[in-house]
Amino acid sequence: MSVTSRYLGAWEGFWRDAPEEPGAVIWDADPALSAERHLTLFRPHLADPALPVIDLGCGNGTQTRFLAERFPLVLGVDLAAAAVDRARRGDPAGRAEFTRLDATDAEAVRALHHRLGDANVYVRGVIHQSEPADRRRVVDAVRVLIGARGRAFVFELAEAAKGVLGELARDPAGPPPKLRPVLDHGLAPADVADAAFPELFRTAGLDVLAGGELPLATTESTADGARIELPAHWLIAGPGGSAPR
Repeated sequence: MSVTSRYLGAWEGFWRDAPEEPGAVIWDADPALSAERHLTLFRPHLADPALPVIDLGCGNGTQTRFLAERFPLVLGVDLAAAAVDRARRGDPAGRAEFTRLDATDAEAVRALHHRLGDANVYVRGVIHQSEPADRRRVVDAVRVLIGARGRAFVFELAEAAKGVLGELARDPAGPPPKLRPVLDHGLAPADVADAAFPELFRTAGLDVLAGGELPLATTESTADGARIELPAHWLIAGPGGSAPR
């Protein structure tokens, strides 16, 4: 299986059209407001910090580059070739590696695990954007990539974010400039029910080791200059049997 051509085309178009400058994409927050906070939560649960780190859904690589300064080997992967190309251009020093990966392609996921071995996986805002039929396959990819020793940190928009985004989209003055491209390309943020989020991992045979709420800081602001933050939640998953008894 692989993602639909419509879904792939939407992401290729989004990243092809997105401005290059830092912070131009609505979720392209400074790592101090994103990956750095997530790593504080993730590190205590890592069984082996020396494992490779895979940034699944790396986009333009902002968070990947941050992770690459803190782990020996970091690989950013994304469905869209346009995103991978942009991530490589943004990393002229070659701190991280980048490659295209369709996380719903089980054979490609197994091949990556065969190449790298077990890995710690960072997932930021992938599942809530995925089409319903693909969500379980993305979680299955996480299960394969972490293997027996890895852990996954997964950060996704909460159900309530859909209402916030809807209000922004319906603003009489029009949606915020950085939200408009998301809507124009037919992407559907915050499309997973809160109760379904951890259950996706449990039904895939993974243990949910920790979880909580943490807002997603965007790069967009309201008319009065306040940063827009969206309701979000996180969890840490490990292979079955890794939860304390």
